[in-house]
Order: sequence, then structure tokens, then C-alpha cells
Amino acid sequence: MGFVPFTFIDFIDIILVALIMYWIYRMTKGTNAPYILSGIIATYLLWVVVKTLNMELLSSILGQLISVGTIALIIVFQPELRRFLQEIGKRQERFNFIMHIFSNKVAERMQTDIEPIVSACREMADTKTGALIVIGRQSDLRLIVEGGITLDAKVSNPLLKNIFFKNAPLHDGAVIIKNDRVVAAKCILPVTQTDVPKAYGTRHRAAIGMSEISDALIVVVSEETGHIAVAFGGALHRNLSTQQLINFLHSHLVLHKHSPKEVEE
Repeated sequence: MGFVPFTFIDFIDIILVALIMYWIYRMTKGTNAPYILSGIIATYLLWVVVKTLNMELLSSILGQLISVGTIALIIVFQPELRRFLQEIGKRQERFNFIMHIFSNKVAERMQTDIEPIVSACREMADTKTGALIVIGRQSDLRLIVEGGITLDAKVSNPLLKNIFFKNAPLHDGAVIIKNDRVVAAKCILPVTQTDVPKAYGTRHRAAIGMSEISDALIVVVSEETGHIAVAFGGALHRNLSTQQLINFLHSHLVLHKHSPKEVEE
């Protein structure tokens, strides 16, 4: 029996599989996915053993579990699969000629004035008023909006401060901003399932979770420390100064044609 020839295509095949496995590892790192995957592998190996030993009853039970394994995997790994597909979509955007063709129209829909947002966050930080603000971009946020109290008001400093005032009925939850309008308040955001530092509070965990399932920018003002943070793309950028917040929002949002006004420190 001769050796099977190893071709260049086989080499490329191995490299691609290795990259996919590494990508999956990166996407599931810090979650419960590796433990669940270990349990699935253990169940499969047990099924192979009992089938080899002709243990009919146990083999039949495990075989039924494995036969619906695809559906079970989709259900169990739904958050990880969603993040995985979203990451693919984000990378495809760079090469998507359709996005470039309609880039002007996209830009028109994403106009957001950051001045009232930054000034409100700065003043709430000074008084240690907790806040959670979601600034929408292209992702569909309707499910999040429908879970809160629907509003339709132009973004302003007094409006944001009144919403997050400690005794206000709408202060608990997140505010959703889309196209320079406050579209909803008291919205519940999905909390991240990744392994984050214990120092992160509920607002920070919710901000990271929201940034994992959308391309939105989520601004957090800590009630304990008064520090400002921004979650984007599953990462949390903490302890931002006013100018750093301006720069971060300006670099990720398409603003009006006039240059953004500087917010006084």
C-alpha cells in the first residue's frame, strides 16, 4: 500500500482548517463554550465505545442524542455563532463594493451630533450619575427599542440628564439614540457572557454585551466612580477624558457636514 501524495492544495486545506479552529478559539475564549464542547466530545467518545461493545440500549440512547446534535449545537452556541457570523460580516464590509456604491446614502443616515452627548456625560460624571447610552449606527436595534419605553425627541443635554436623574422613572436601563433622536429609554441590554473583570458593574457588562451583537457605540458613566467608558466591538475603553470621548465618537460616527464643536473641559 503506497503513500497518499501530499499536494499544495492539501497544505492550503490544513492551513485554512487551522485558521478556522484558531478563530473559533478566539471567539469562544472566556465563555462556557469550551466546557460545553468538551462535554459533547466526551459524549461522542462514550457513544463510540458503547457501540463497539454492542451495548444496545445505551448505544441507542446516545445515538439519538448525537442524531440531533446539529440542532442542539445551534441552540447551545447561539450567542457564539451570532458573534462569529457578525465578525465575518464586519470583515466583509471592507471589500463589499455595494457598501462603497451606496456609501453616501449610508453616511446621510448616520448623522449624529455628539456635542450634547459628550456634555451630558461630562456633567453626569461630575455628579456620579450613572448612565448607559447606545448610539446606533447600521445595526438594527428595533428589538432593543421595543423592550423599552418608546420616545421621539431630539438629543439634548437636558433631556439626557433628566432621563438618568436618580429619581426619574426612566433612569433604569439604557437610552437608544439613532440619527440624532432619542428613540427609546429604559431599554434592557444583553449582558456579556464573556469572562470580564469582577470590577465591571452591570452597566459595563451590558455595554459590552450590546457591543458584541451590534455595531453600536455604548457610552457608560459609572455611578460608583464617575468614570466614562465606551464599549465597541466587544471591547470596553475605560477611564476616558472628555476629549478622548469626543475623539472616539468622532472617529466612529459620521457627523454633520460642519466640523464638530469642541466641548469645553
